[in-house]
Amino acid sequence: MPAPLHLSLTDAQREELETLRDTHPLAYLRERAAAVLKLSEGQSGLSIAQHGLLKRRQHGTVYGWVHRYETEGVAGLYIRKGRGRKAAFSPTDAGHSP
Repeated sequence: MPAPLHLSLTDAQREELETLRDTHPLAYLRERAAAVLKLSEGQSGLSIAQHGLLKRRQHGTVYGWVHRYETEGVAGLYIRKGRGRKAAFSPTDAGHSP
């Protein structure tokens, strides 16, 4: 079982995360901000992952969000470029034969 995380936020950080959670157009950012806020309020990462979000998550996922927030701030909550499956076919390859 993972060690419990503790996160202390300044008033400015809390306000920034609350604004992100309540108004950002990207749903995944609202979810991540909510998870960080809940953890800062004393909830365990495991509890947040299992019951605190709209969709059940792995506790390691929530811990990853928190660690990235601790090191990078709000920028760490965004999905990074280059993630996901790479295209097997590129439109620039369409007219070329091997």
